[in-house]
Amino acid sequence: MYIRGIIISTVVMLRSIRNALHRKRNCELRHGNIKRFFGQPAAQTHPHLLQEGEVTPGISRAEFCYRRQRLMEAIWKTKLHRKSVANHIALFPSACKSYMTHDIPYPFRQNTDFLYLSGFQEPDSLLMLHSIPGKSSNSFKSVLFVPKRDPDKELWDGPRSGVEGAVDLTGVDEAYNIHELEHYLQCYCRDTDSFAVWYDYIRPCHNDLHNRVLAQFLTQNRHTAMETTNQLVQALRLIKSPAEVALMKRSCEIASEAFQSVMQFSCPGVNESQLYAKVDFECRMRSAEFLAYPPVIAGGDRANIIHYINNNQIIHAGELVLMDAGCELHGYSSDITRTWPVSGQFSAVQRLLYEAVLAVQESCIQQCTTQNSLDDIFFHMLDKLGHQLKTIGLIPQNSNKDSRLRAARQFCPHHLGHYLGMDVHDTAGISRQTKLQPGMVVTVEPGIYIPASTTTVPAEFRGIGIRIEDDVLITDSGQTVLTEKCPKHPDDVEAMVRS
Repeated sequence: MYIRGIIISTVVMLRSIRNALHRKRNCELRHGNIKRFFGQPAAQTHPHLLQEGEVTPGISRAEFCYRRQRLMEAIWKTKLHRKSVANHIALFPSACKSYMTHDIPYPFRQNTDFLYLSGFQEPDSLLMLHSIPGKSSNSFKSVLFVPKRDPDKELWDGPRSGVEGAVDLTGVDEAYNIHELEHYLQCYCRDTDSFAVWYDYIRPCHNDLHNRVLAQFLTQNRHTAMETTNQLVQALRLIKSPAEVALMKRSCEIASEAFQSVMQFSCPGVNESQLYAKVDFECRMRSAEFLAYPPVIAGGDRANIIHYINNNQIIHAGELVLMDAGCELHGYSSDITRTWPVSGQFSAVQRLLYEAVLAVQESCIQQCTTQNSLDDIFFHMLDKLGHQLKTIGLIPQNSNKDSRLRAARQFCPHHLGHYLGMDVHDTAGISRQTKLQPGMVVTVEPGIYIPASTTTVPAEFRGIGIRIEDDVLITDSGQTVLTEKCPKHPDDVEAMVRS
């Protein structure tokens, strides 16, 4: 009885404290002086980065709300909804922290589908969008599950937004602590007779959350159908809004300016690692958070390794350096490749190959219209590249069209380009046979690669690798090159290196 009395007294005391805190919070809210905590930059804490009403720099709460609305509208338009299922629940886990060793994390990068729909930057979270049982078929609720505020952990890792901060920041309808997710799903199953689950269960991005909660939810078989989310979300991400275009333009400008600085810094005897450090430094000094991917900085014959990222060799006088790099600015990536002579002047053979690649690239950029797909422009690239190889004399003059196309594939073994956005290889599930549309951003990156071991070409051509890559925005009237500030005409490149 004594222990029971202590328990009852403790419960009463805790309830009194909770009610007092609740009254204090309501009073502070009424007077507008409550202090909010956020686990990411917010207008209140980083006014130099965000304006009032923005969730992430440049992207407003209204835009995130519109994205969620469009996703649910896309779900309601599917055959699954039209035929049988009236209710839907879509689940989008965040990324989780990864560790390089005990207690030492890698820099965190948020899952981009989750970020696109919520703007929330904290790990170990989940966004849920679901129909409201008993309401009209076009009504839904957005619910965010977030890490619980924990003073001990926040002492080490920094502040967390918590439930209240998450709602204030992102504009979702409701928020709960992440440990309440399982109970929420149970209640949804109890209150909803028939529903479809939309969740990327094939490649879960948060294995712990999947194994501990979501997989168990799915194995209960309370749902009548299950679909993945990636195609629907990627279809939305493929077309950039004006706010996204503005961020991508700035990301491309930063990378272009960084390339200019690296060209000026180049000289015979420089280490590839120094150019790596230089491009990283120049991007960050212009407010980019980090490089968008491990850069390729390849001198001489190493340029013929398409994804060379060791970046640890000396670049000697007379060699070319190929640099493929880009930065990430507030969640949006740039992707540029330039090739330049480290000594400041192309040799005759280097310039001949460079001008051939540049001619092909400029022709392909002009093909970036709504009449073509990336695959269409890829075949255009092969045709133009085959003619250039014939003109240079790298393939026989009597080569027919099929021979030229085969040779082009040999000298340039990769595709023309890819979609670009929040990820470098963005919306990878979208076919490159899709016709380009206004608002898409694509890369255009032909190349010629001749390893030193190639014996079918004259010796002076061996050991040269050249690629030129720009980021191109598709518009109603054609295209805009977002990376136009980055020099690529051979005279401009030489002048930039010599300066």
